[in-house]
Amino acid sequence: MNQLAISEVAHPLTLFADTAADLMTSNPVSLRDAATIREAIAFLVDKGIGGAPVIDEAGRPVGVLSQHDIVVHDRETVNYATPVHEFVPTGSALAKHLDDDFQSENVDRTQVRDLMTPVLFSVNLDTPAFKVIEEMIALKVHRLFVVDDNGVLVGVITALDVLKHLHF
Repeated sequence: MNQLAISEVAHPLTLFADTAADLMTSNPVSLRDAATIREAIAFLVDKGIGGAPVIDEAGRPVGVLSQHDIVVHDRETVNYATPVHEFVPTGSALAKHLDDDFQSENVDRTQVRDLMTPVLFSVNLDTPAFKVIEEMIALKVHRLFVVDDNGVLVGVITALDVLKHLHF
């Protein structure tokens, strides 16, 4: 078992960031509100991210979709179709085998707008870094979005972004 010496624990951490602009990752990727759930899953997996802002046709942020939203949706809505055996005669040994070993899933055509969280928590570029952290804790969120003075989405701050700016 590893034990830490007291001297290793006593070092204070310092946040090397003054504002949200210092903490953020610029130009966040986003999802269209009309995208299907399957497209959203592929997008999040391919980008290696846990959530993304959702934008409407005009490019305005209208919500956020997270992996949690998708898992909850999937748990509540998966249903299976009745197998159709167009090319295998009913009652044949092969048809029985197909029924026993395979299931056909209905394709989920749900759109992102139907399961996203319709709120986007954001801060301004000049929001003090300590306020960003306080907001994340108070809202119990893993990410905050950064908007400019015109309300345009310009960045994202995740818990990992905050940790990257902590130094001994």
